[in-house]
Amino acid sequence: MSQTVHRTSITVEPLTCTLGAELRGVNLGDAARDDELFARIRELLLRYKVLFLRDQDITRAEHVAFASRLGPLEDHPVVGSDPEHPGLVRIYKDLDSKPEHYENALHCDATWRERPPMGAVLRCVEGPEVGGDTIWVDMAEAYRSLPERIKTQIAGLRARHSIEATFGAVMPAEQRQALKERFPDPEHPVVRTHPETGEQILFVNAFTTHFVNYHTPENVRFGQDYAPGAGNLLNYLISQAAVPEYQVRWRWQKNSVAIWDNRSTQHYAVQDYWPAVRKMERAGIAGDRPF
Repeated sequence: MSQTVHRTSITVEPLTCTLGAELRGVNLGDAARDDELFARIRELLLRYKVLFLRDQDITRAEHVAFASRLGPLEDHPVVGSDPEHPGLVRIYKDLDSKPEHYENALHCDATWRERPPMGAVLRCVEGPEVGGDTIWVDMAEAYRSLPERIKTQIAGLRARHSIEATFGAVMPAEQRQALKERFPDPEHPVVRTHPETGEQILFVNAFTTHFVNYHTPENVRFGQDYAPGAGNLLNYLISQAAVPEYQVRWRWQKNSVAIWDNRSTQHYAVQDYWPAVRKMERAGIAGDRPF
């Protein structure tokens, strides 16, 4: 059921039982300048984890101004930023684009950073008539729904995340190694705590390569308990993001916007639209060290 917030005139339409809501009656350009309006949107973001808006005919400067209220913006080391608006990444897919498979994998943005992004604000500049949807996943719900024996098993586990093994895989060896030197594979908890809501979140994704503290007497009796045992467990945990009950799917239109909490969600950009064009612009917000 929709609910109207009278003090800001925002209409909130939840899209699933746990994840995602569409906001109506709000312009993000106004929210960049209005403290009360911005505070309400941030409150809704923490509650629903991903927010959707239509008809946001805003400038790049307004896009950046709104996103900057959530925190400092950061560049992407491979994709780069708009030269006039640092932190605004242009994700343009057309007939000249090289094939790549990072968006169409369930992932949490840039967990190969020591401090992965807090979130992002993504706007559709141009899209196909049909196709090119994006799926988000509630990883707090994924953790809550795990069997208790699995929760016990993964408590305290930590894992590596790699840009070298993903974005770097197509690079020449020297360039790939230089990328790893710039972004050494960080170690993150398998279950992180959301710094604002306190929720426990399953924090492994397509950038996760292996556990770093699994090979202990409690877990490993024989070699196969570690290999493939640890890998099987990691694959099982990563696969939880594919459960439909944890997901919401958004169909893009020109000037649609998604705002998501990267700490508690994963996402997947469906690449089913070629040879149509899909042009998106994303402001990524710097985050903190997971704990």
